[in-house]
Amino acid sequence: MGSSSDVALGVADGVGGWVDSGVDPADFAHGFCDYMAHAAYTHKAEEWNPPLGARSLMQRGYEDICKDDTVRAGGSTACVAVAKGDGGLEVANLGDSGFVQLRLNAIHNYSEPQTHAFNTPYQLSIVPEKVLAQAAAFGGEQLCDFPKDANVSQHSLRHGDVLVFASDGVWDNLSSQDILRIVSKIMLGARAWEHTDGGVGVGRSLNSFILADDGKSGAEEIPSLQSFLAVGITSEAKSASMNTRVDGPFAREVQKYYPHENWHGGKVDDICVVVAVVCEEGK
Repeated sequence: MGSSSDVALGVADGVGGWVDSGVDPADFAHGFCDYMAHAAYTHKAEEWNPPLGARSLMQRGYEDICKDDTVRAGGSTACVAVAKGDGGLEVANLGDSGFVQLRLNAIHNYSEPQTHAFNTPYQLSIVPEKVLAQAAAFGGEQLCDFPKDANVSQHSLRHGDVLVFASDGVWDNLSSQDILRIVSKIMLGARAWEHTDGGVGVGRSLNSFILADDGKSGAEEIPSLQSFLAVGITSEAKSASMNTRVDGPFAREVQKYYPHENWHGGKVDDICVVVAVVCEEGK
């Protein structure tokens, strides 16, 4: 973020229901992320009062996408975070994307989804006046939540922590325990985490794993440990989404609220995963 050591990251998942109105759901989500990225890259601390945080970054992205004449309609969930150079983490989560913080083979923190009703997440939206008028005339409702509605949480980071941000295409098919299992297998296999007499600890060579590869070792497709973790989670989520025999988190929710639906297996959906591995300089 600008010239600071802070890092902004997150995911945004376009609401697929806009397809029925002839709108590409990706336009809003992509533009929203582009505007947040621009705000982060060009960040100057003296221009922000209060200081730039996860919610204010989400607010800036939302304001800018609403001013963009090329995006006439759409909506998205969002999970946005700012990781501070001093080890603090602020997360603003709106909707059913989310994050989990893993520490030495354990789930340390995670977000709770925000929904208005079953399978109806909170969402940022651009709703044209014509659509609002139609909704009013026919008794329908167009959801439009705002960054102020996001759940904001504060966390502390430690050397060796793994942060996983993902869209509901992951969380509908994998539990936090599933994510922990996948991450632990990769981290222990790479010796980024290691078994010790006192339990699982951080590997001594962690720093060398997280730097992007220069292409000389033949690992161009998966250049870093965090990339490898993201690919591993994505692959498992996709496999689970197409499995008709094993009930995932979404199937269990359907069975809870709508037992007559007889839903089994996974839920095919867009999948997005962003992974960060926390590294303290000098360790």
